[in-house]
Amino acid sequence: MDRWEGLKKSLYDGKGDYLKRICVFCGSSSGNNSKYAKSARNLGATLAEQDVTLVYGGSNIGLMGEIANSMIDRNGNVIGIIPQVLVDKEVAFTHLQDLRIVNSMHERKALMAELADGFISMPGGFGTLEETIEMLTWTQLGIHEKPIGLFNIEGYFDRLCGFIDHMVLEGFLVQGFRDMLLMDHQPDGLLDKMIKFRPPQIDKWWKDKLGKPRLDG
Repeated sequence: MDRWEGLKKSLYDGKGDYLKRICVFCGSSSGNNSKYAKSARNLGATLAEQDVTLVYGGSNIGLMGEIANSMIDRNGNVIGIIPQVLVDKEVAFTHLQDLRIVNSMHERKALMAELADGFISMPGGFGTLEETIEMLTWTQLGIHEKPIGLFNIEGYFDRLCGFIDHMVLEGFLVQGFRDMLLMDHQPDGLLDKMIKFRPPQIDKWWKDKLGKPRLDG
């Protein structure tokens, strides 16, 4: 069985559906390590080969531009979603066949979440971090049950995961919610983990040893 045949089977969730659309959060910069851009192109190639639609922030610069161009070079399907304020700054990927211009950053994120069957975060800054944490929070609250994965290039997310482990240690997050954050350094390995994901069956508002409601986490 070749790599793509194995991955194709992994994208099947056993319920008659595939991960048909994946939203990728990533930087509008390329970072200081050339491996970030190379990995963005590799992820785009993986998604295109598997006929998975890319949903992303609609920009033509940084890692966002790299993954979009990689998809387009392989005739992949790309949906870009970008607020008017960034179109005005001339960073929109105007050559996309499906570029959706919205009124605000909030509307952008809501539409990305609505369209996607799962989420992958690549290296990025505040925006990438905020989007990732919000999608995790939505899973925690039961707003959706979609998998969230970190594409951990060159250990980029190691310190973030260390901080999340610290949340567990200090009693602000339960281990079951920590475990719903997936991570891999290879695109196909991450996709395999995403398709196997099942949301934790935990009530966020668990009780402490005294029986008092706890609102932590």
